Amino acid sequence: MAPRVTLSASSAPAVRQAVYGEPDPGLVDVDASAAQLSPFREGSLDIAGLPDESLETIVVAAPPGAAERRFVLAHALRALRPSGRLTALAAKDKGGARIAGELEAFGCAVSERFKARQRICECERPLELAAGLDPAIAQGAPRFDEALGLWSQPGVFSFDRIDPGSALLMSHLPTLKGRGADLGAGLGILSRAILASEAVTSLTLVEIDRRAAEAARRNVVDPRATILWADARRSALSGLDFVVTNPPFHAEGAEDKSLGQEFVRAAAAMLARGGTLHLVANRHLPYEAVLRAAFRSVETVAEGGGYKIFEARKG
Repeated sequence: MAPRVTLSASSAPAVRQAVYGEPDPGLVDVDASAAQLSPFREGSLDIAGLPDESLETIVVAAPPGAAERRFVLAHALRALRPSGRLTALAAKDKGGARIAGELEAFGCAVSERFKARQRICECERPLELAAGLDPAIAQGAPRFDEALGLWSQPGVFSFDRIDPGSALLMSHLPTLKGRGADLGAGLGILSRAILASEAVTSLTLVEIDRRAAEAARRNVVDPRATILWADARRSALSGLDFVVTNPPFHAEGAEDKSLGQEFVRAAAAMLARGGTLHLVANRHLPYEAVLRAAFRSVETVAEGGGYKIFEARKG
């Protein structure tokens, strides 16, 4: 029996305007009816599932990673009708300096402007697209990583390696039991370690990145697992015996130290009395005060490689 999965992205929507991510409204205009395509927005549409030549306009807040960005731009052009309008933008040091050249390599005539440290590129989809479109889509598509032994995709956190923080946490996990959750589950690496314990009766993987949630569905093939495409900070889970997490501290490329603190508070709300939180964090992140405010006891289990492992018990 496969794990239960809750994913709701449509694969063939009938839309004419679309937006990928959250571009600054002071820099570009986005139609109010535009369909959201970012995998980090619950309920968004999958850009790879858009029909060919179906869009009239698309605005892309371009991702910083090269393979991910070219994948998104290539799919945007594929989904545009001929002469449809593409606007793509990013900070110069986060891929913006490369967008014009990447679009030109796809056969586009690009106009470029600069505002608020962003490079904004505009073009129409040409009648004939260059041959580089398919390779860009293939390079950024979901794939099985032989070295990891996992399904993954460029753009997902730690898509091509096991994050050292997760590795440290796995090496210090006790034998868990009962009902639990893996918050920010990613590809499911921690979840597979958790489910090695036969005493675990159920495990909910909560992940905001749709691509990671879909990969986890393939990586965690255990009937005790439920995979949710959702924001862990707003989960309705409750009465859990344990929570395990390697919380994020970046939101789509921008550092946000409050994210991990919110994960700590959310975990406390999910746990039953006496339940435990097992958390790994970069050593410099300020989680101790939040942990002590939310839990009866907090222990630093291990430190190493710039990371620290906490075990906190709810009163």
